[in-house]
Amino acid sequence: MIKTAVILAAGMGKRIRDKSGDRPKGFLTFDEKPMVQYSIEKLLNAGVTKIFIGTGYKSEMYEELKKQYPQIECVYNEKYETTGSMYTLYLLKNYIHEDFLLLESDLLYEKSALNILLTHKMQDVILASKFTNNGDEVFVEISSTNSLVNMTKNKEELENIAAELVGITKLTYSTFQQLCIKVKGMLQKQQLMDYEAALVEIARQKEIYVEICHDLVWCEVDDEHHLKWAVDVIYPMIKAREHVPRMIERTILLNPGPATTTDTVKYAQVVSDICPREEEFGQILEWISNELTKLVADPKYYTSVLFGGSGTAAVEAIISSIVGNEKIIIINNGAYGERMCKIANVYELDYIEYKSPATDKINLINLEQLISHSDEKIAHLAVVHCETTTGMLNPIKEIGDLCKKYEINLIVDAMSSFAAIPIDMKEMNIGYLAASSNKNLQGMAGVSFIIAEYQRLHNCKKIKPRNLYLHLYDQFEYFQRTQQMRFTPPVQTIYALKQAIIETKYEGISRRYDRYSKSWETLINGIEKLGLTHLVHKNHHSKIITSIIEPNYPNYDFYQMHDYFASKGFTIYPGKLDKLGTFRIANIGNITYKDMEQFIDLLDLYIKGLQGGEEYFIS
Repeated sequence: MIKTAVILAAGMGKRIRDKSGDRPKGFLTFDEKPMVQYSIEKLLNAGVTKIFIGTGYKSEMYEELKKQYPQIECVYNEKYETTGSMYTLYLLKNYIHEDFLLLESDLLYEKSALNILLTHKMQDVILASKFTNNGDEVFVEISSTNSLVNMTKNKEELENIAAELVGITKLTYSTFQQLCIKVKGMLQKQQLMDYEAALVEIARQKEIYVEICHDLVWCEVDDEHHLKWAVDVIYPMIKAREHVPRMIERTILLNPGPATTTDTVKYAQVVSDICPREEEFGQILEWISNELTKLVADPKYYTSVLFGGSGTAAVEAIISSIVGNEKIIIINNGAYGERMCKIANVYELDYIEYKSPATDKINLINLEQLISHSDEKIAHLAVVHCETTTGMLNPIKEIGDLCKKYEINLIVDAMSSFAAIPIDMKEMNIGYLAASSNKNLQGMAGVSFIIAEYQRLHNCKKIKPRNLYLHLYDQFEYFQRTQQMRFTPPVQTIYALKQAIIETKYEGISRRYDRYSKSWETLINGIEKLGLTHLVHKNHHSKIITSIIEPNYPNYDFYQMHDYFASKGFTIYPGKLDKLGTFRIANIGNITYKDMEQFIDLLDLYIKGLQGGEEYFIS
C-alpha cells in the first residue's frame, strides 16, 4: 500500500494572478478552502501518511499548512523561477525512498482518482481522462497495450491522441531513481524539462501504463477560463458525487421522459427546507433561467421563463399568451402537433391545421403555398421539433427560414430535442421555444420553461390574458422584478434541475447527443437483426425516440411484453398511432449503448418466446 505522496507546487501561476493575487495557484479557494487543502485531505483519507510538497513561489504559505497537517514536509526549490517541474521533483531525491503518488497542486478531482491508482495492478501508472477541451491540455499517445508512447501539449507531435493527462501518477521508487539519473545528466548540459517530458524519456526504457478513466470529474486551474469552469461545473459536480450516501437501485427508462437520472440529480432534492420566497432560492431560479437560455441563445437578448408543470404547460402558455386575433398555422404530424391544435381549440384561436404524414418529412413547398395563398396574414407558425410520436425530426432551420421570408413568428415545441440536438434560436429564427426539465436535461419532471427574446416577451403585454396561471407576460414580468415565480414552485425539483444543468454543461450538448446517437444506432442495428422495422427513415430521424412496428405473432401483447421488461429493470412505452401497431423506445437520459445492448438481448429472448419457446423469457 502506497503511503507517500508528492505535490508539485513551485510554480508562479502568472496566468491566473488576477484571481489568485499574490497567492500560489494551490491557494485558490472553493467554499473558502484552498484547492491544495482538498487534495491533502483526500490523500490522507486514502491512507497516505506522508506528503512532500515541492515549493517555490510563496513557499511560506505551504509551510504554514504544516501547522495544520503534521504529515506535510516542504522541500524548497530556490530556482523555481527558472526551472521546470522535473527539477522540483528531482530535489526530493534524498527524501523519497519508496513508491509514491505524484500530483500537481492546481488540480480539483474526485477521490475516486486516487483509488484508481492505489488499487491498480500495474506498478507505474499515469491517470488520463477523456478530452476536456478546456485549453492548455497535455495530450497522451499510447501503444496497443496502453503503455505511454508520448505526451505533449503540441498535438502535431503525436501520431494519435488517446486521452488527456490528469496530473496524478503512481510511480515506483525505481522509476523515480531513473528519472533522477536522467535529470542529473540534463542538468549537466543545462537542459531543463517538466516531469511529463521526463516520463516520456523513461517510457522508452520501461513500461509506464496509462489508465484512461472516461467518467472522472476533474480539472486543472491554470487560468481564468479554467477557474470559471471549476467554479461553475467541476467543483459542484465533485461535491454532488462525493456526497451521495448510497447507490439507488437503477431502472432503465426507455420511455420518452421522464428519463433515467443520475444519483446526484436524485440526491440534489434532499436539501434543508426552505421558503421559496427567500432571496437564496430566488438566486437559484435566476441562475437556472440564465443557464437554460445559454444552451440555445444569448442571455443578453433572450431569457427563460419558468413554470411549475409539465411541458404541455409551457406550450399552452405560449399559444394562449402570444396569439391575439391573428391567424396561426399549426403543423400536425404527430400526437404533439395534434395537442397544440387542441390547445388552440380550447382558446378558440383562429388557426389553420397543416397536416403532414407522421412518418415522412414535411413538404415545405406545400407549406409555403399554404402561407402565400392565405387570405389573411399568417402571424405565427407552431411546430414540434422532435415529434415524440414517431421520432421524426422536423426541419426547424428550413421552417425558420420560411417564417423569416414571410415575417411569421415561429413557435417551437422542443421538449424532446432541447439539451441534446444543438439549437441556435437566432440562427433558426425561433421566436418562442418550449421545453421541460425531465427529458434530455435529465432532471426530474415538474418544471417547464419558455425561452424568447426580451422584446417579444414585453410585446405579450398587449394581448388580453386568457388565463391566470399560464399567462406568459405576467410570469415574465414578475420574475424580472422579484426573481421569483408568481405561484409556489416545485422546490425540490428546482434543486434537481440545477444539478441536471451542471451535469449537462459538464457533458456538453454535442457529446450528449453523440452518446444518445450511439445508443440509437445500437437499437436500430439490433432490431433490424431481429427482423423488426421502425417507422421513420434514418435521414429524418431525431435519434431520440424510435417507433417500432410490433412483432407479428398471434400471442403478442404489448402489455405482457411491458411487464416482462419491467421485471428485468427496463421500462418501455406504447405507440401513439391508432392505425399502426407500434411500441416506442427512447434512448435518452443517463443510459449508454451498453444498456441498449442489454435491451436488445432481452428483446431477442422475448421474440424467441413468442415463436414457441416460452422458456426463453419466463424466469
